[in-house]
Amino acid sequence: MGKDMRETISSALKEAMKSKDTERLSTLRLINAAIKDQDIALRGDGKEVGDAEILAILGKMVKQRQESVRAYEEGGRLELAEREASEIKVIQDFLPAQLSEDEVSAAIDAAISEAAATSIRDMGKVMGVLKGKYTGQMDFGAVGPAVKAKLA
Repeated sequence: MGKDMRETISSALKEAMKSKDTERLSTLRLINAAIKDQDIALRGDGKEVGDAEILAILGKMVKQRQESVRAYEEGGRLELAEREASEIKVIQDFLPAQLSEDEVSAAIDAAISEAAATSIRDMGKVMGVLKGKYTGQMDFGAVGPAVKAKLA
């Protein structure tokens, strides 16, 4: 992407306003609010939220909504589950494609050799390599145990 994520999101927000797409607009506003919160949190350190942080925020937002969808479906609140699911679709527009299981496995192998990892003590290094390259493209909560298993 030539433009940064922030620009991409704000132009999507303007588009949604023009086309009066209220569902998309409200989700985009939530995304912007989450980014602003993170900006405020980092301001003390003189840092600004970059693309990697925005990808992490979006990933977190998707995960929260997936949990809500499950909870609403179990509670029989289907209209609420649908609303959350449509928010997920909007958020995923800004995330890179998720890696397949095979791609994740190959990425872990590559990261292990790049970090010259030999034992479980090197797990942090391996996760660092993966986060540097694949933020927003894989679920690091699920990747952790896989890395641990390969290093054990």
